[in-house]
Amino acid sequence: MLLTITTTHSPATDIGFLLEKHPDKLHEFELAAGRALLFYPQANQQLCTAALLLEVDPIGLVRSRLGKQGDASLDQYVNDRPYVASSFMSVAIGLAFRSALAGKSRYRAELAATPIPLEAHLSSLPCRGGAGLLRALFEPLGYEVQATQEPLDTQFPEWGPSPYFAVTLRGQIRLQDLLRHLYVLIPVLDDRKHYWVGDAEVEKLLRHASDWLGAHPLKEKITQRYFKYRRSLARAALEQLSVEEPESEGDAESLEAPRAAVREIELEKRMSLNERRMDTVVGIVERMGAKSVVDLGCGEGRLLSQLLSSKSLDRVVGMDVSLQALERASDRLHLDRMSPRQRARIELLHGSLMYRDDRLKGFDAATVVEVVEHLDAPRLSAFERVLFAAARPGFVVVTTPNREYNVKFAGLPPGQFRHGDHRFEWTREEFRAWCDRQCERYGYAVEHSPVGDADPLLGAPTQLALFSRAATH
Repeated sequence: MLLTITTTHSPATDIGFLLEKHPDKLHEFELAAGRALLFYPQANQQLCTAALLLEVDPIGLVRSRLGKQGDASLDQYVNDRPYVASSFMSVAIGLAFRSALAGKSRYRAELAATPIPLEAHLSSLPCRGGAGLLRALFEPLGYEVQATQEPLDTQFPEWGPSPYFAVTLRGQIRLQDLLRHLYVLIPVLDDRKHYWVGDAEVEKLLRHASDWLGAHPLKEKITQRYFKYRRSLARAALEQLSVEEPESEGDAESLEAPRAAVREIELEKRMSLNERRMDTVVGIVERMGAKSVVDLGCGEGRLLSQLLSSKSLDRVVGMDVSLQALERASDRLHLDRMSPRQRARIELLHGSLMYRDDRLKGFDAATVVEVVEHLDAPRLSAFERVLFAAARPGFVVVTTPNREYNVKFAGLPPGQFRHGDHRFEWTREEFRAWCDRQCERYGYAVEHSPVGDADPLLGAPTQLALFSRAATH
């Protein structure tokens, strides 16, 4: 099976920098049931083509555990997997083009973020739904689609057409977007996968499709086919896609509003408040004897970095709705350079705080640091149920600004919040009332602590609540 990607961008050989694969070399990648070869059949200043050749061993496939888990076991030794674009090709794209798929380029970072003329050609693409479905999937994404349906057998034309198409896609598009579209939509068109589809596939789909699938007119069909018609997984993905649709410039969950955050950072920097919050939270987690902790709304991973340095913790997990924040957290933590033992302790999860998620169950502790004030009333209510009713960690640490203290910040106009994305900021009495409601509803006890230098009348700049689950619940 062959995939070619061609550009006429000048100089065309810059695509080698974007793919981080030198045009003069042959690159080989081992797969679970075969191998992939990457080479450049043509490479000059005017035109450059990168070719990904996939060789699937049908015998090895059946003999491997993949043949027992996936659809290949149905076909045994006679199948079309070595000859057509399928989920094997998606795996090969993820392996051979990992950096480009993430939008990264060490040598041409600006070009990686720029739309360029690209043409992708797949020599044999199964399309179980015909040319109409093929066009309906790719044309809304801005591609010119050329598709030629192959006969089932050229020697027996009366057998009719096959479900296989030679497909060419052309567009002015970022290379990352092209690769993400192919990665997701190839198995959707094939309508089958060679591996078991489980919960991890939700995170994978959102990682590669959250910025385009939510607005696609066939998003329901795409998710159904991507998850092999497992409705619970498709529903979970669609729910999170709806959360991430750009309804407003400041998503309440993402915590990714850099310009809005500048004022808060400057206000708190003088008193090292953020560092004191982190130190306080980590100290509580250690004092409570937790072995596992999940940081909800982890953002860029500042707290995760400190939690990971605690030797008493066996498992540290961060969750955020923003893929960009998780990518920055990965860079901050240097996940790619960690030792295997250290890497096994840390995990980043992409997910919404608004929906029940079984991945959040079983933790000794949960930290919710400067998160609740970013949630409007309906989302805050949903988050309360997710955290205290569904996840139910042994204890929870919540921090939030103390609005009464705001008058102490010289650069903050009266009546304004510290952060432009805050939906509210509670007084000490309001925060205590909210905490008491959670305890009554969900069976927790609460202790309150100040963070930062407290004013005798106004209290501390940050208020902290430690919820402990009652033994009888």
